[in-house]
Amino acid sequence: MIRFFERDPYSPVEHVYEVEKVLYKGKSRFQEIMVIENAFFGKVLILDGILQLTERDEFFYHEMLTHVVLHAHPDPKRVVVIGGGDGGAVREVLKHTCVEKVYFVEIDEEVINVSRRFFPSVSCGLDDPRVETRIMDGAEFVKRIPGKADVVIVDSTDIVGFARTLFSSDFFDSVRRALTDTGLFVTHTESLHFHKDLVIELQGKLRGVFPVVDLYTVPIATYPGNWWAFAVGSQSLCPREPRRPVQISTRYYDDEIHRQAFLTRRFYRRLLNKELPW
Repeated sequence: MIRFFERDPYSPVEHVYEVEKVLYKGKSRFQEIMVIENAFFGKVLILDGILQLTERDEFFYHEMLTHVVLHAHPDPKRVVVIGGGDGGAVREVLKHTCVEKVYFVEIDEEVINVSRRFFPSVSCGLDDPRVETRIMDGAEFVKRIPGKADVVIVDSTDIVGFARTLFSSDFFDSVRRALTDTGLFVTHTESLHFHKDLVIELQGKLRGVFPVVDLYTVPIATYPGNWWAFAVGSQSLCPREPRRPVQISTRYYDDEIHRQAFLTRRFYRRLLNKELPW
């Protein structure tokens, strides 16, 4: 039996997956791309040796990345999705009928092509007429749309390599300028188990830019550390409460999950004050 050993440079553990079949292996201008098939998880997308999604559990990540900030906004019409070449975030954004325009900004077109071929249930929204695809650096794109976005969602690879520009203070400031007065921003910030210091660092950067900053989490079995954290920056709105009824079809997210996903305020303060002894 062939096995895939995940090479995550910032994880103290190693995940191993049995491989039924290697469906695709190639290299774009930016990264190595591989698709394998696993008996339990189905098809698996891997970039530079790091698992990005599996057919079995991708909805946990994509639903929580998108629906928390979209429901925290009273009427999101223009949404920017940066990264997420698989299309999962775009698919979830399009479930909101109030959304009129989705700017899908992905630097690596080959990831889109591979996902269209092997993950049609994930990339199924990319041909929706509301979607405008831009093949470019997301950090450059947000500079071109001052005050026009209701929500900006970053669905990047890990915070290393060419994705690092999407986690800088300069980028966060560009996002703030791209948002409307009630706009919200969200990005993943790795695992609270394995990357606590990085989570705190990025919260600090956001607090230097946005008036309202918060943190929520979701368990994702296939991501190292499992306890995955999402950082929110807001121009004015508290993201902890949904402002619209949840009337979309989801497999995990709902209004109760929305509220319970956020760290308690006491725990959040202890985290930022570096009072957690682990």
